[in-house]
Amino acid sequence: MFVVTLVASEAIGQGDIAEARDRLNAASCAAGEWRWIDQDKAADIFFADNAVAARAALVEIGQGIDVVVQPVASREKKLIVADMDSTMITVECIDELADYAGIKDQIAEITERAMQGELDFAEALRARVALLKGLDDAVIDQCRLERVKIMPGAKALIGTMRSRGARAILVSGGFTRFTGPVAAEIGFDTAFANVLDIVDGKLTGTVCDPIVDAARKRFELGAAMAQHRLPREATLAVGDGANDIPMIEAAGLGVAYHAKAKARAVADAEIVYGDLSVLLYAQGIGRSDWVKLP
Repeated sequence: MFVVTLVASEAIGQGDIAEARDRLNAASCAAGEWRWIDQDKAADIFFADNAVAARAALVEIGQGIDVVVQPVASREKKLIVADMDSTMITVECIDELADYAGIKDQIAEITERAMQGELDFAEALRARVALLKGLDDAVIDQCRLERVKIMPGAKALIGTMRSRGARAILVSGGFTRFTGPVAAEIGFDTAFANVLDIVDGKLTGTVCDPIVDAARKRFELGAAMAQHRLPREATLAVGDGANDIPMIEAAGLGVAYHAKAKARAVADAEIVYGDLSVLLYAQGIGRSDWVKLP
């Protein structure tokens, strides 16, 4: 048995649900019962067969409606591995750091190309960090306090999943000076990121090896699965860029969050309209059961 979860950024009507059921039946998926998760906001439609056909049939079901298709039995996850920049927070930290150095446009262009998969991630990271050579170390904390905003839905997602026994890991191609405080604020169990080299209170323009890249993100997912003896279907990975692709492909539910084209192409589901709370609805968890965090 499979389930389609429809989540509206504003409101979903029974007409939307009827259209989704019609599309499922036209794709020979045998739509069955449906239920509200939260009235007018999120709904489940259960169906018998062919998840691939269901996903194809429900592309662009309605403006403002995100769609997740998955098996019913494994929908609630016991491990989430998440990217940070533009996923758990609203900005790219290195681009914001560059703004303090007066070179945001130059660095942001490299960031965008790396996230689109046009550049080798490690090489692009080293090139960007080199441009920050001489920046005062104190600017890192200033940037974090002034620019870094937690993504809507992040605290509810991680807090609720952990309250139900799941593990939460933040794995970022960014920097530990950002991931440490961000992970603590959102409620992750642990975090992995790159370490900037700093001497006499200034950035040296280099980053410590080994770099946390796409392979490292995939590795940390596998390591957590092994440590906690979790099957693939019990895992969720979410990110937005090309360096998230290996972990998205390896997870039981790989999610592209407001993502670049290459990440969207390989994901099991994508969030286009809503915030991270869509991933709670995808697990069948309504708002009344979300953990409320400050």
